[in-house]
Amino acid sequence: MEKKQMSLVEMPPGQEGTVVAIDGGQGVVNRLWVMGIFPGRKITKLASLPAQGPVVIKVGNQELALGRGMAQKVIVEVTR
Repeated sequence: MEKKQMSLVEMPPGQEGTVVAIDGGQGVVNRLWVMGIFPGRKITKLASLPAQGPVVIKVGNQELALGRGMAQKVIVEVTR
């Protein structure tokens, strides 16, 4: 199986992946940590609109909407 790394923005809806990195400063890392998004965590992308609007993801039992800027900083590894 091929593993590929990409941002949440690039990840296709319905795909599950594992967070491998957060490409941002300590403020972004802390904000995402509080939401349960950190390296090693499995997440599923539920939806997003092309080129605009938030990215909707599922983390554990909760659904979250992240702004595109923040979603771009979350790097996930998916298996194809």
